Amino acid sequence: MRYRPFGRSGRSVSDLTLNLSERTIARGKASGPALVTEAMEHGINSFHLETPDPVLGELVGRAIAGVDRRLLFVATRVGNLHRRGQVERDLSPAGVTAAIDQLLVASGLEHLDMVLLDQPAESELSHATLAALKAQRASGRILMLGIAGQGAVMDAYVSTNAFDTLATPFNVHSDWATRNRVRAAVDRDMAVLGYDFLPSELSSLKQVEAGASPQRGLFGWGRGNASKQDPYFKGVGTFAFLHQTPNWTPDEICLAYALSEPTIASVVVDTTDSRHLARLADLPERAMPPGLAAQIEMARVNMAAARSA
Repeated sequence: MRYRPFGRSGRSVSDLTLNLSERTIARGKASGPALVTEAMEHGINSFHLETPDPVLGELVGRAIAGVDRRLLFVATRVGNLHRRGQVERDLSPAGVTAAIDQLLVASGLEHLDMVLLDQPAESELSHATLAALKAQRASGRILMLGIAGQGAVMDAYVSTNAFDTLATPFNVHSDWATRNRVRAAVDRDMAVLGYDFLPSELSSLKQVEAGASPQRGLFGWGRGNASKQDPYFKGVGTFAFLHQTPNWTPDEICLAYALSEPTIASVVVDTTDSRHLARLADLPERAMPPGLAAQIEMARVNMAAARSA
C-alpha cells in the first residue's frame, strides 16, 4: 500500500479507501468488523461510511478499537438516511447534527475525520446547515468538511472555499468538466476523493461490445464495418481490452487508471469479499502493462467522438 497527502489536513491516507455500507452490515456482526481488520492488515487506513448509520458506526468502532486513532481516517456522508427500509433526504441543521451525534455515540469515536455532504442541490444547502457543520468542525467533533457528487453544481460549491474536500466519480469516462473541477479543487488546497472507478457500462464485455463501438476513426474518418469484419481489429479503439488483458480484470485496470491520476488523494473501493479486497489492495504496487495507458486514451477519444457524432 502507498500513501498520499490529504489536502491541507497534514494527514496521509492510503491510496485506497474502503467503503462501508448496508452490504457490510449484511455480512454479520463478526464478519463486518473482520473486513475492516483485514483492510488495515493490507495497509488501508481510510474508511468511508456510505451513510451515518449507527450500526455502521458500531461496526467500525469495534474494528478499530485499540488502534492509534491518529493512524486512521474515518469519514461519512450525510444527507441520505435509511429509515424503516427507505431512504430519506435530510440536510437540515438538526438532521445533520443528529446524524453526526448518533454516529459518534454508536462508534465510541471522539471525532470524525471528515463529513461529506451527499450531492447537495443548488438550493438545498442552507446557510444554517453550513453554519451548524462549521460549528461541529470548530468544536473538533469533525475535522474536515466536504462535498460529494457530480455535475455543474459542484463547481459552485468548490468555488466558495467553504469546503476541505471534493469527492467525485473519477474513471476512464470522466470528461473535461470533471477533470477541470478536480484541478480547481486542488488549486484551492482541497483534497480529492475519487469513487465509481469502474463505470457500470464497462463491467460486462457484452455491454462494451454492444455500446462502445465508435462509428468514426480516431481522427474522424469512417472505418465502415472493418472492425466488425476483420477479427484482428475487433475491439480496437473500444474498451473491449478491459476484458482481454491477461492477468488483469476490468476493475483492476480501471482502478489502476484512477490511481494514476496524481491529483486524487485516495480512491474508494467497494467490496465485501476478502479475496477481492486483497486483490485490490495489491494494485498500488502493480504497474500497468506496456501500452495499456495508450489503449485507454484511444478508447476515451473514440468514445467521445462516437457520442458527439
